Amino acid sequence: MITKNKMVSVSYELRTGTEGDVSDVLEKADAAAPLEFICGQGQTLEYFEMNLLGKKAHERFDFKIPAAQAYGAVNPEMIVDLPAEIFKETPSEQMAVGHFLPMVDSIGRRLQGKIVEIGADEVRIDFNHPLAGKDLYFKGEVLAVRDATDEELEALKAHKCGGGCGSCGSGGDCGGGGGDCDCDCDCDCGGGDEGCGCGGCH
Repeated sequence: MITKNKMVSVSYELRTGTEGDVSDVLEKADAAAPLEFICGQGQTLEYFEMNLLGKKAHERFDFKIPAAQAYGAVNPEMIVDLPAEIFKETPSEQMAVGHFLPMVDSIGRRLQGKIVEIGADEVRIDFNHPLAGKDLYFKGEVLAVRDATDEELEALKAHKCGGGCGSCGSGGDCGGGGGDCDCDCDCDCGGGDEGCGCGGCH
């Protein structure tokens, strides 16, 4: 049964929706490459785990997480204009409206920004999570549940920004926006047009 400090393995499909319209499958993990996390350790969205509590191996699930309990509403203050010179060394093929850029803010936090507009002097970047403002629909199966080992728990303490539902960009260590930013295209926290729902951040 899924409780705190259990190692959980699940397969799932993620769809998103706004105002009753539900998207095609946005993200999925199958039995060959499942999502694995330790329950109660902040590796996944809080309400994702809450909907799984008490479930057992081979039990199926199908639930909705409202936007307010997932990545929140779109915050206009996280859409900022940055000097174009910041991006002068960014490869030209990456500088396109709709493209996501991994970046680092003035205090060293990694974050992901979506290019909204490119001007001669400024580039408008949206630092909201790609799934902000969207309801999340999860459907899948619990594949396995076991006690997490001491070694797994210790390893988790040493590596706080790693995999799972929104560990990067939902207000945690890798989220945020605004301020002075530098492009750091070697960062691997995030990526994809609409990813990072459950397994997009590693």
